[in-house]
Parts: sequence; C-alpha cells; structure tokens
Amino acid sequence: MVEISDDDFERMVGEAFDALPDDMVRGLENVAITIADQPPGERPRLYGLYRGHPLTNRGYYGLGELPDRITLYKNNMEAHADDLDELRARVRITLVHEIGHYFGLDDARLRELGWA
Repeated sequence: MVEISDDDFERMVGEAFDALPDDMVRGLENVAITIADQPPGERPRLYGLYRGHPLTNRGYYGLGELPDRITLYKNNMEAHADDLDELRARVRITLVHEIGHYFGLDDARLRELGWA
C-alpha cells in the first residue's frame, strides 16, 4: 500500500491525463474528472466510475446539462499499489478505462484492449 497527499494524487491524475494521446481525449466534451475516496463497505470496490450518457447512447446534448463524471477512487488505488510507479500505472489504466466508457465501450471490450 502506498499513501500520498490529495494534492500529489491530483497532480498525478493531471499528469496522467495530459500524457494520454490526443486522439483519445480530443472528443471528450462536458466531462468532469473528480477524485474521491469510496466509502468503506460500499461494494463493489472500484478504482473508478463513469457516470453519464456514453456518446453511443446520447442524442443532442442540451443547454444546462450536467457534465458526465469520471470519479477516481484514491483510497482503492492506494490500497492496491506497492509503490508510486504502480499507482501511476493504475491511475492511467483507470482513466483510459473510464474514458472508454464515455465513448461507449463496455467492460468486455475494454478487457480485450487491455484497459480493464
């Protein structure tokens, strides 16, 4: 298990996002990336969660729509990382995975691509 400050984790997430290929993030629109701790006892334990309407299921996005949200669960990632490099890798994989959901990819396809 590795523990870092919230500020350092937020910086790590920003760096991971900035390092993603342009063609992966270019189409992201009206998506907030947030960081939280998943409450103890909540199941299943997750590294991240996408909430919103995938591009493949959405029609016209109207004025005043709340943004889709990708939440990264810091406590779960820290609990399953032995060092900072492993945590960085988990952050990147989780970001890619949740962005994949935004674009309409399901878990089976994300596993095939190595993003699960």
